[in-house]
Amino acid sequence: MDLHHRLACPSMRPICNTELDMLRLTEIRLPLDHPEPALRAAILERLAVADADLLGFTVYKRSYDARKRGAILLIYTVDVQLRDESSVLARAATHVSASPDMRYRFVTRAPAALKERPVVIGFGPCGLFAALILAQMGFRPIVLERGKAVRERTKDTFGLWRTNKLNPESNVQFGEGGAGTFSDGKLYSQIKDPQHYGRKVLEEFVLAGAPEEILYVSKPHIGTFRLVSMIEKMRAGIEALGGEIRFGQRVEDVLIKDGQLRGLRLASGEELAAEHVILAVGHSARDTFQMLHARGVYIEAKAFSIGVRIEHPQSLIDQARFGPQAGHPLLGAADYKLVHHCSNGRSVYSFCMCPGGTVVAATSEVGQVVTNGMSQYSRNERNANAGLVVGISPEDYPGGPLAGIEFQRQWERRAFELGGGDYSAPGQRVGDFLARRLSTEFGSVLPSYTPGVRLGEIDGALPDYAIAALREAIPAMDKQIRGFAMADALLTGVETRTSSPIRIKRGADFQSINTRGLYPAGEGASYAGGIYSAAIDGIEVAQALALAMVAKS
Repeated sequence: MDLHHRLACPSMRPICNTELDMLRLTEIRLPLDHPEPALRAAILERLAVADADLLGFTVYKRSYDARKRGAILLIYTVDVQLRDESSVLARAATHVSASPDMRYRFVTRAPAALKERPVVIGFGPCGLFAALILAQMGFRPIVLERGKAVRERTKDTFGLWRTNKLNPESNVQFGEGGAGTFSDGKLYSQIKDPQHYGRKVLEEFVLAGAPEEILYVSKPHIGTFRLVSMIEKMRAGIEALGGEIRFGQRVEDVLIKDGQLRGLRLASGEELAAEHVILAVGHSARDTFQMLHARGVYIEAKAFSIGVRIEHPQSLIDQARFGPQAGHPLLGAADYKLVHHCSNGRSVYSFCMCPGGTVVAATSEVGQVVTNGMSQYSRNERNANAGLVVGISPEDYPGGPLAGIEFQRQWERRAFELGGGDYSAPGQRVGDFLARRLSTEFGSVLPSYTPGVRLGEIDGALPDYAIAALREAIPAMDKQIRGFAMADALLTGVETRTSSPIRIKRGADFQSINTRGLYPAGEGASYAGGIYSAAIDGIEVAQALALAMVAKS
């Protein structure tokens, strides 16, 4: 076991670093290859205490500062236990404070006589954690998932990637685990989390088999293959607590009376009485959005982004970011985050960057091409890829709350046509794209997208303003990452599902503003973006629903 695993809480019990009063020290900077005793020595120096007075410490977070290539620093935040915390805290300098209590506490418990069962629609990260929290509180939730269980779903997804056969109900977007199952498995976000629900998310993932390092590395990730077994274990835990998971159950209609949700009608024709329902359907449940709009549930259009996937050699990104320390095991495959504000008023930014990953076919509708990115835990594929996307707003697609959906479909259908009509994707080398000429052969960067990439010209796959913005942004981004505009880098289209094109607005009680009993949640309702934030939103919505059910009982 290496140094940095030993620094994690030895027993890996949930919340182990908050069971005792502790102090939190931030901004402890040490060289990348510091010796094992250096961290303890740095803690003693910062606190000005004797070695015997330091009873123990736990690494809460480890990140790095790579601004000086060749002199990369590790940055630690640690929780320490001392003989006399109060006196040290009283004279402490900056970057020292009392450790926050991050223990998760259930807001309520289900009454023994409660007959109604809450329903969760969708079993992606948001629905998974909503169902888990409800089950742990004793509410025995019913989960309705239109897709298949994760292993069956994986076979269907690979069917598109390997044999060009799409199952519209079982693919990258639909099925157990949601779209996040086929992604980099990133577990971090810039959202505010004052209640430390994110810690609950990470701990549940560790209990389900995630690597323990996700509890302290600054940018934790899991990868697809690990997520599959983890999701199965979490499903089993929900079922053991009385929850029920129903696969292949698409909700076809909502039954509303006087502004109150009364039940659900499934595609099978079955009607299910339900007055407390969490809607966690993800950003691609277009038919569900259309149905809700037709039933009068308040929906509004929102901004999102469209663009392409760009692939480079991972070694190029590693060298640009880490210099001579590229390849260091503590650094792993390098990522990046780029943005450029264009002269035409558009913003171009990198999205869902996947180090050492692959570009994947992510459509959920027949006759359309959608790209996304995915990495395994090892991140050891030869290419780096990221979405390179352009911000758009409802002014770009006027026509009502659902106009963004048709806007996405328009460009997905066009990509299908340019790719040859067999779910291959249109592609172009960056050098050719910048020079406005057709690509006829691949260079040193070979595409990772399957079913395949059809070279040509990518201009027709996106609106003119998006193409113009990309042509301006790529050379500008090359100034931040040398080689970003390399001629052989590859563009693959199209990336359209960066976020939901609609918002199902909810109030302070987490219910739809005009449909009581309906709790819009997660990415589909535009209250999250990614596994981590969607899981946190699932926890918050589940708590609100549980309190409402108890108050009503």
